[in-house]
Parts: sequence; structure tokens; C-alpha cells
Amino acid sequence: MSNVQLYFAKASTFSQRTRVVLLEKGIDFSQIEIDLQNKPDGYTNISRYGKVPAIKHGDVELYESAIINEYLEEVFPEPALLPADPATKAIARLWIDYANTRLVPAFNKFLRGKDAQEQEQGRREFTEALLYIEQEGLAKLSENGPYWLGEQFSLVDISFYPWFERLPVLDHFRQFQLPAKTPRLQTWWNAVSDRSSIQAVANPIDFYVQRFSKVLGQPTAVGAGQK
Repeated sequence: MSNVQLYFAKASTFSQRTRVVLLEKGIDFSQIEIDLQNKPDGYTNISRYGKVPAIKHGDVELYESAIINEYLEEVFPEPALLPADPATKAIARLWIDYANTRLVPAFNKFLRGKDAQEQEQGRREFTEALLYIEQEGLAKLSENGPYWLGEQFSLVDISFYPWFERLPVLDHFRQFQLPAKTPRLQTWWNAVSDRSSIQAVANPIDFYVQRFSKVLGQPTAVGAGQK
């Protein structure tokens, strides 16, 4: 079958997820960067929601990163990014859902909250999510391995990764760092950020600071709020 055509945006967290999957599996793919503020004509015929990422693979056109990534896992099964055991695979999917429905909304509320009260609520929810990940996720599943499921780098790690790359943004604008009570999470992030696939799609801190400065109407100088 023809190679995968990926539609992505450099700053898109969800695009980063799929780019990492493609790189981890060594899939032949070409990239088309989409300006989400000025989408090309016909793009919504490929991505019905007008979002990224989206892929074309032969006659198959898909959007939504979680769906794309599981498709790639099934069509290109090696190396595996989900466990073979059905129960463990289901648990992995629960944690992917936790990333999407708990961690990500808390992060966004904390960073983008319309006022101090909403931001403080976001801080509490995000901190609670991190502590839950530490105690109920990594402490119980990693078995002292570097990744979420132990020695196997998986779609779970990939699903959480982009928001940890953006933690310096929370430090810069909200004076927030990983809690001291999350040593496993910090070890996990060190291992994940060392992977070549992650480094290949990573953006520098100043890229995010400048981007969110425009969104939040804040000063752009890197270092303010950094410890």
C-alpha cells in the first residue's frame, strides 16, 4: 500500500502524538503542514472537523489522533505500542482516556483560564491528576521500568507526552513545576524525553512561550517565572 500522508501542525499536541507513532514504527510517511488559521481548500474533505492530525493511507482517510494511532498500530503491528494481553490493553486504553478527559482539560484550564479563580481550579485539578498518575498509574503499572507499562514504550506514554513538553509554559506563566511527590513521573519524563522520536518532533521552550504569550497577552521574555 502507498505510504502514509500526514497532515499536521507543528504546535499541535495531537499531531505530535501521531508523528511519534509513525517514527517509532519506522513507517514511510510524507508530511503536509496545515495552517489552522488558513486551511487549504478541500481540507475538511479529509478531516471533517478541520483539525489535525489527519492521514491518508491509500484509500483510507482518518482524523482524530487516538483513532489514527490505533489504526497505525493494527496496520503496522511492529514494534507493538500496545500490549498483546486483552486486559492489559484495556487498561492502557483507560489511561489514554484519562489523558484526554482529565489531564488535558485540567492543563488547559490552568493555563488558559479566563480569570484567577478558574486558573486556580485548573491548578488544583492538574495537580490532582499528576498525583493520581503517580500513585495509581506509574506506581502500579511500571514495575520499576522507565515507561508507563514497564519496559514497553507504548501509546500510553505517547498520549501523555506532549503536555509534559509544555510544562515550562506552566512554569513561565503560572509558576508551576512538577510536585515533589511525583518522583516516578519525573523519572518517566526523563526517559521519554530521551527517545529519538520524541526529540525529532519536540519544539524549543521559547517556541511555546512566544506562542502562548500571544494567546494569553503576557510578556514574551523567557525566564520570568522560571526557577
